[in-house]
Amino acid sequence: MRAFFLLLLAANLGYFAWTRYYSESEASDRQPLGRQISPEKIRIIPGPELARLPAPKPKPGQEAAQSASAEARVTACVEWGGFATAEAPKAEQALAPLSLGTRLAQSRTQETAGWWVFIPPQGDRPGALKKTAELKALGVDDFFVIQDEGPMRWAISLGVFSTEEAAKSRLETLRAKRVRSAQAGERPTPVAKIWFQARNADTALQAKLKDLAQGFPGTELRSCQ
Repeated sequence: MRAFFLLLLAANLGYFAWTRYYSESEASDRQPLGRQISPEKIRIIPGPELARLPAPKPKPGQEAAQSASAEARVTACVEWGGFATAEAPKAEQALAPLSLGTRLAQSRTQETAGWWVFIPPQGDRPGALKKTAELKALGVDDFFVIQDEGPMRWAISLGVFSTEEAAKSRLETLRAKRVRSAQAGERPTPVAKIWFQARNADTALQAKLKDLAQGFPGTELRSCQ
């Protein structure tokens, strides 16, 4: 029995020595570098040098697709205004070709317009109508005849503005069209303003709205909720 035990112990020691020092398996490979393919081409790049490496170029057509996809995702709620009640129908007609459907909404606010551009009172209705005919002949369609009782009855409003600079800009535009009787002045009277809201407006639609706004002096584009 003792001889059998010693024989078994010797066998175990022999097996351990063989697996530890002589086996050629991958688990006990004592020369792993010798088994690699082109090890001289492998180099560890430091962090600062890695940061300076150029980004990989996208595959042909991938860059354009990514750009178009990103542009389509840039959407916002944009509102255009504010229009006097008499000016709103013309702006609505300008928006019609965009076919916004349910994406287009309208809101009304009461704002204090600190400045306005106007032609002084014409005395009576016929005088005011004569002056508006002269304006149309000069290519001016954005105006409103004031008919409410008061010192400014039968005056012609050519736009109300929140700043003096905007009013003066409108006045310069009118004078370039040879409207000589127009003037700018303060008007701290609350007036109704109409705003058109375009929801889910992507970059292309925002550009179109910006172009439209250039044809309506005194209006502005701003973000909305």
